[in-house]
Amino acid sequence: MTVRGDFKEPARPRPDLVIGREELFAGAREQLSGGGSVLVHGPAGIGKSTILRALAAECAESARTVLRCSATESESHLPFLALADLLGLVVDEVSDRLPAPQRTALESALTGRGESTLQRDGLALRLAVLSVLRALAAQGPVLIVADDLQWLDPASAELLGFAARRLGGMPVRMLCAVRTDTEPQGQQHDRHLRASPPDTLAVRVNPLSRAQVAALLDHRGYTGLPRSTVRDIHRTSGGNPLFALELGRALAESPTPPSPGEPLPVPTSLRALVLNRLEMLAAEARRTLLVASAGARPTLALLHAAGRENAEAEMASAAALGLLATERETPGIRFAHPLVSAALYAEASAQERRAAHAALSTAASDPIERARHLALATTGTDPRVAARLGEAAAAARDRGAPSVAAGLGLLAARHTPVDTVPGPDERRLVAAEDALTAGETDLARDIARQVLDRATEPADRVRAWMVVIDAAGQAMAEIDAVFPHALADAGDDPRLLALVRYQLAWRALLMDGEMAKAREEAACAAGLAARAGDRPTELLALGFQAQMETLMGHPDAPATIQRAMREPQDPRVACDHNGAGAARFRWLIMGDQLAEARTTITALLHEVQRRGMVESEVHFLRGLAETELRSGHCGRALDLARESLRLARDTGIGEAATAMFTSLAEAAGGDVDRALALAREAVDRAEEDGDLIYLSRALGALGHAQLVAGDAAAAVQSLRRVRELEEGLGVVDPARGRWHGDLAEALVRIGEPVEAQDVIDVTRERALRLERESVLAVLDRAEALVRAARGEQGPAERQLTSAQDRLGKLGYGLEEARAAYALAGLRTHRPGPTSYDEAARLFRRCRALPWLRQVESASTAHPTSPPLASAALDTLAATERQVAALVMEGATNREIAARLFISVKTVEATLTRVYRKLGIRSRVDIVRLAAERRTG
Repeated sequence: MTVRGDFKEPARPRPDLVIGREELFAGAREQLSGGGSVLVHGPAGIGKSTILRALAAECAESARTVLRCSATESESHLPFLALADLLGLVVDEVSDRLPAPQRTALESALTGRGESTLQRDGLALRLAVLSVLRALAAQGPVLIVADDLQWLDPASAELLGFAARRLGGMPVRMLCAVRTDTEPQGQQHDRHLRASPPDTLAVRVNPLSRAQVAALLDHRGYTGLPRSTVRDIHRTSGGNPLFALELGRALAESPTPPSPGEPLPVPTSLRALVLNRLEMLAAEARRTLLVASAGARPTLALLHAAGRENAEAEMASAAALGLLATERETPGIRFAHPLVSAALYAEASAQERRAAHAALSTAASDPIERARHLALATTGTDPRVAARLGEAAAAARDRGAPSVAAGLGLLAARHTPVDTVPGPDERRLVAAEDALTAGETDLARDIARQVLDRATEPADRVRAWMVVIDAAGQAMAEIDAVFPHALADAGDDPRLLALVRYQLAWRALLMDGEMAKAREEAACAAGLAARAGDRPTELLALGFQAQMETLMGHPDAPATIQRAMREPQDPRVACDHNGAGAARFRWLIMGDQLAEARTTITALLHEVQRRGMVESEVHFLRGLAETELRSGHCGRALDLARESLRLARDTGIGEAATAMFTSLAEAAGGDVDRALALAREAVDRAEEDGDLIYLSRALGALGHAQLVAGDAAAAVQSLRRVRELEEGLGVVDPARGRWHGDLAEALVRIGEPVEAQDVIDVTRERALRLERESVLAVLDRAEALVRAARGEQGPAERQLTSAQDRLGKLGYGLEEARAAYALAGLRTHRPGPTSYDEAARLFRRCRALPWLRQVESASTAHPTSPPLASAALDTLAATERQVAALVMEGATNREIAARLFISVKTVEATLTRVYRKLGIRSRVDIVRLAAERRTG
């Protein structure tokens, strides 16, 4: 593709403003700081020049001389032009050091006087360029910045490549950018890489993710775009930042947004990238290609069914012009870039588009696709078309595609006459609820506002208010004025009042921080819904009531959960993140029933993924991650937490809560700095939203990360705030946040054992009443540290040993490992050898990397005699020594195989050789041999 010159980008972007390129920058910066060179490559508009300028701005500070050139296609035929850009301003500094033949040849090439050519003066010119660079490098570091290498005139490219291959150890770095194909297998950069210094790092600039495109649009001022629109921009641009910005600009300048089912407006600047090639197609071939662009999954069979008889030949012509991908992994027709399809469709007239959709409305095999094409081929209202679209939306909903259902529902509303049942507003509300299910909250809110602008029926208005409230998520303060309007519209209708009271329960919790009031509102909503025969709302209200009672330690919680799980059930509510299933999961995990909790949450997660319930999926991914974290599977928990965070970022749903939990997972199995950053983000978001519930959870995550990072004083400050908040909120059950042991431990570290004991005593009384065994074991671990601080060494060790054993039996692997670590730490204060081996083994089993680093630091500070150090052990081969060392840690054969990336059979064979070489018979003998060496 040829990019026009009217695209504008900032001249000198800062690296922190180049969206989504952090990893690329880190690798390139490391390469350049080590004296190496970098070749940035990727398709047109992907951001190569932006990245090049940002890196050059950084590296120029450490270079004495910066040489720059930027080629253009129109000037690529002019010989030595790039060479003149590079050396024209500096050659006078060093020309007197060049031999006369080199100086004469170079002067002729740079000035254009004479008839210097590579054919006539080739060797002299090559040596002259190399000599100039060597002379400049002798004065200080040199940085060569060359953009758009693909347009470099051949003479300059040859001279630059000759010099680059011979720079050797000179302080000359090259930072270049070159355009390559969009296809992953495109290897044009190899030619340019061969013309670069031998140590050059080739860095491909890949497309941006949807979240990164959203951040880019926001940064450039295209704010307030619905997430569904951002999704369309990402799809149409293919993640290309330049294309995405042009599409965003076109939307900002458009007086009306595209209607449902219509593509984005493609500006002339982007259409021009492909229209010149489209004009080379015959008229019939263009019409065939238009049909392909209108189809969701075009194939040759579909085109034939749509009446395009010469589809094969016409698609071959399009592929020859680069409009279609020539190497396909699937039998479908794939455009070379989504922009090709979008530009083709945008350029067609309304009549041509309708004709394409009319052909596809009978050719498509999928009933949903047929209905969509029928709608796009029809103008005005048509009850028959509206009914077909309503049926298609229901089918999409059943398939777990609520986003598709929302789009079809809006199309149905457009074609629905005002005097029919269901009417246009009813269809719009169904579409809004589908959009909520799909996580497209801004689209749902916009639809609801449209209904409120015209609806007069109380039922429609209340239903629309509920969409507005649900779309606000945790940020209820932003829509607080909605509740009086919703109550007024509900009147004394119990069914409508139940809906509003249910939302008022959430308001009481999130805005007022009053769990007792929230519980009362939920109970009221459940009663009203039961009177009205609205079982789905009754079930949601009972589920919420059960959640409040669980957190409050209320004795009615089990009975409320049972009420919420009685038949009849509503299939959708049963798997909703606010339904009875979620309440039961919370009860199980707080009650230490980890295996049953995992089974419950896994089933819920699978069901919401099947139904496309995005908000519930975010919640249940977190729930499964929490279950794995409690079980000590830190790696698995971290993967799930990161997946939930990606989904939350992508949809804008539950970002604060998900960042909070991902912080806990990072602190357990990932990166502590990342854990701190996520926890602070969660705190800021919760404070901004006025969400006291998640503020306490976020502060708990921050305090935990600070404790893991070794900042006990900061941990105490954060966790004291959690204690105050939860007392105010009425949270009684210590299994809710599980921060109490961390606060007590941090208090001991800063020399406040009295306050630590008070935290333990108050929490223990509640944990005993609610039978929270794991909480009690963690409190015993913390109390042992208090005892040790008082000098009660023996009782402290016994209490820690007991706590470790109980935590292990309950299945809390990470907490068990922390107890072993604390026990090893206590034993460093008494005479004799100290071993962190048990703690290291348990942390390694959990994949608790931050904790393992602490163990390594502690082991260095308190070394023991080296294991496996006898002369006999030294005779083992490297793999044999590794296997023997892991046996010492207590690893099983399967665990050893996983750690060393070998098979279990290989482990067994290796152990047989170890036994033979050491003259022993079993794993126990390896342990005994090493123990003898330590005591000897």
